[in-house]
Amino acid sequence: MYIWIPVDGSDAKTSKVVPQLEVKQWALVDFDAGEVNSVKFYNTMDELGGEWVDFVILANKFENYLDFMNEGMMVLVVREEETIEDIIEAFKFKELDEIGL
Repeated sequence: MYIWIPVDGSDAKTSKVVPQLEVKQWALVDFDAGEVNSVKFYNTMDELGGEWVDFVILANKFENYLDFMNEGMMVLVVREEETIEDIIEAFKFKELDEIGL
């Protein structure tokens, strides 16, 4: 499964989640069988070229999330996690909050 995360840089170890208005790169995490297969970075989400993305993880619950939901993505929000590694660890254990209508 694929997971989008708006981040402040292009380093898989040090980049931190940021609100969409502050995004520098979009991290695309390829997550399968409880493991991260790869992390790729994109300047915009459109660069992916229409590939199906299962989840998007946002910095807070006040961000615009309806476009993601209309695309069929599940929208999750971090609690205190900042780095990609911390976010994926929380994702594994279902410790992220779900946004719903």
